[in-house]
Amino acid sequence: MQLSFFDNSAPDQTAVLRIQELRRLIEQHDHCYYQLDAPAVSDAEYDALFRELAALEEQHPELITPESPTQRVGGAPIDKFRAVSHRLPMLSLDNAANEDEIRNKLDLRVKKELGLADTASVRYMCEPKMDGLAVELVYENGILTTALTRGDGITGEDVTENIRTLRGLPLRLTGTGAPVLLEVRGEVFLSLSAFQKINCDKEESGEPPFANPRNAAAGSLRQLDPRITARRPLSIYIYAPGYVEGVSFSSQHEFLSAVSSWGLPVNPLAREANGIDEAVAYYHEMLAAREALPYEIDGTVVKVDSFDLQRELGEKSRSPVWAVACKFPPRQAETVLEDILLSVGRTGVITPVAQLRPVDISGVTVARATLHNWDEIAAKDIRIGDAVIVERAGDVIPAVVRVLTEKRTGSERYMPPPEKCPQCGSSVVRIADEVALRCIGLSCPPQIRESIKHFASRTAMDIEGLGDKIAGQLLSLGLIKNVADIYRLTKADFMCFERMGDKLASNLLAAIEASKQRELSSFIFALGIRQVGERTAKSLSQAFGSIDNLEKATMEELTSIRDIGATVARSIRNFFDNRDNQAIIRQMLELGVAPQSGAKKVGGRLSGKSFVFTGSLTRFSRDEARKLVEDLGGNVVGSVSRKTDYVVAGEEAGSKLAKARDLGLNVLSEDQFLALIAGL
Repeated sequence: MQLSFFDNSAPDQTAVLRIQELRRLIEQHDHCYYQLDAPAVSDAEYDALFRELAALEEQHPELITPESPTQRVGGAPIDKFRAVSHRLPMLSLDNAANEDEIRNKLDLRVKKELGLADTASVRYMCEPKMDGLAVELVYENGILTTALTRGDGITGEDVTENIRTLRGLPLRLTGTGAPVLLEVRGEVFLSLSAFQKINCDKEESGEPPFANPRNAAAGSLRQLDPRITARRPLSIYIYAPGYVEGVSFSSQHEFLSAVSSWGLPVNPLAREANGIDEAVAYYHEMLAAREALPYEIDGTVVKVDSFDLQRELGEKSRSPVWAVACKFPPRQAETVLEDILLSVGRTGVITPVAQLRPVDISGVTVARATLHNWDEIAAKDIRIGDAVIVERAGDVIPAVVRVLTEKRTGSERYMPPPEKCPQCGSSVVRIADEVALRCIGLSCPPQIRESIKHFASRTAMDIEGLGDKIAGQLLSLGLIKNVADIYRLTKADFMCFERMGDKLASNLLAAIEASKQRELSSFIFALGIRQVGERTAKSLSQAFGSIDNLEKATMEELTSIRDIGATVARSIRNFFDNRDNQAIIRQMLELGVAPQSGAKKVGGRLSGKSFVFTGSLTRFSRDEARKLVEDLGGNVVGSVSRKTDYVVAGEEAGSKLAKARDLGLNVLSEDQFLALIAGL
C-alpha cells in the first residue's frame, strides 16, 4: 500500500524528508517573490505547498522548528534600503480558497474561541484584497516621518523618500483629533491604466515590461532614486492600524472612518457585514465586479470588526485568528499548445516554454506559458497539439495547469528532453538531485550574454548603459568572450557600434571604470555563483573580507555562516575550484577591479575570533552586536561549530546554546560580552 504524507501510519522519516523539501521550495519562492519581485510559480501552486507543509507540521508537531516558513511572516528584507524594526509585527493572513473555507477558517473558529453558539452572529469588516505591496506609515504629531515595507514582518525597508512621492498620500494629516503617534498599514498599488502606460514606455525604450501590476508597484517603490518613483503614478489604500498613542479605536470600521477624516485614503468598497452570510455575499459580489475595477484585486479580506474581540482572539505565530484572506479562483482559459520552445538561461538551464494559440485571459492576450521542466511535462503528460488549460493566477507568468486528454485526436506528439543545447550544440546534462537540464558549453551565447547582463546589472557591478542591446553587440562583434573582457574595452571598440556617439561611448567607459570600486558583496553577487543571491553575497563579504579569502574558504568555514547550508557551500566551492573561473577573476583583478569591503577590520583586538548570538537580546540589537564585534576585527556567524570562539546567550536561548555546551565552547551572558568588548 502506498503511504500518504497525511497518513498517521507514515514513518517519521518520510515526513521529515517531505517537510525539508517543502521548506526549501517555499523559501526559494519567497526569495523570488519578495526579494527579486520575480515570482517563479503561481499563487495557487505556492498556496498548495504551504498548505501541505502546515498540514504535515500539524500532524507531526515535534518536527516544527523556529525557522519553518509557517513560523514566520513573508520574506526577509533586501539590502537596498536601511533596515528598521516595526514596533508591532506586520502579520500575514490565513488563506481561504472557497466559501466553505471562509466559514470554517474564520467564522466557526472565531465562535469556538469566543465560546459563542454556532447560530450567533459576529460583525465583520470586509475589504477588497489589493494586489500590491504592503507598507507601514508612521505619522508623528500629524507629520509623515517614516515609511517601511513589510520585509520579514519584524524588520522592514525604509522607503520614506519614495513614499513621499505618492501624490494621493498626505504628508500632514488634516482634520481634527489626530493622535500624537499613528502607525497605519496600507497597500501600495498601480491602477491598470498606469500599469499599461508604464509597460508601453518600457517597451518603447527597449526594456522588458513588468509581468503584472504588483511587480510594477513593488519595483517602483523600491527604486533607489526617488525621482524614478515620482514618475510612477502609485496609489495607496490604508487598511489597518499599527502602534497608536493618543487615541483609541473600538473597531476596524471606526478606524477606517477616523483615518479617512484625517486625509488618508481608504478603499470606498470596504463595508461592514452583520454575520458570515453577508461576508460571503460580499466575496461573491467582489468576484463578479473584479473585471470592472480600475485596479487588480485577488480576493477579499474579512476581519472581526471589534478590536476588543480581536485582542481576545489573539494571534498565531504567523497570522491573526480574527481575519482571513478569501482568495479568488485562479484565472484560467482553454487553448491549444502548438509547440514547445527551448530557452537557455544564464546558468545554462534549458527551460521548456509552451507556444500557445493566443488566448484572452481576463483582458490579457497569452501566447506563451512556462512548462518549468521535463519532470513537469512528464507528470502532466503534456504533448504538442494538446488542448490545455492555462492559468494566469495572480497575473504572474502563465502556466499550463492540465491537459484535456479527452480532446486528444491521436495526432499529438511528445517532445523528449534535448540531448544537445539548442543554441550552441553542446552536450546537455542533468545534475544529481536537480530537475533542470543544463548546457555545459562554455561558449554558449545565451549564457555569456545573460552573464554579462547580470554582471553589469544595478544590484551587481552597476555598469549603467551596459544592457541587453549593448551586450548583444559586444558579442556579435567578437569584442568580449567573458566578463573580464569588459575591462579591456576601449572607446574605439564602442565606436564600431551602430548609432554610437562620442558622448555615449565616453559614458559607458566611465561607468565601467567606476564599477572597479564596487563593494565586495556586489562583486561576489555579480560573479553569478549558483544559489548565491544578494543577501548571501553580503554574508560572504562580511565573513571573509576579500575575494582571496573567499576563494580559499573550506566547506566547514562556509557552512558556519548563517543561511549557508551544505548545498550552497558546495556550489560556492565548485565555482572557485573551476580553473576558468579562477582565471577570469585573476584577469579582472589585474585589470584594476578592486572590490571594496568595509565589513572586515584586520588587526583588531578580536581579530580572528568568531561569535554566535542566540536567544532574545535585551541590552543591544543583533545589528549593534555585530557592529561591536566587527569594529574590533571579529566575525559574527550564524551557526555554532567547533571553530566558534564565543556564544553569547540571551533570554530563551535554544538549540545553539545546547550545542555550544556540548562542544565545551565559551558561553557569555550579555553583560560578560560587554565586558569582553570593553577589554575588562
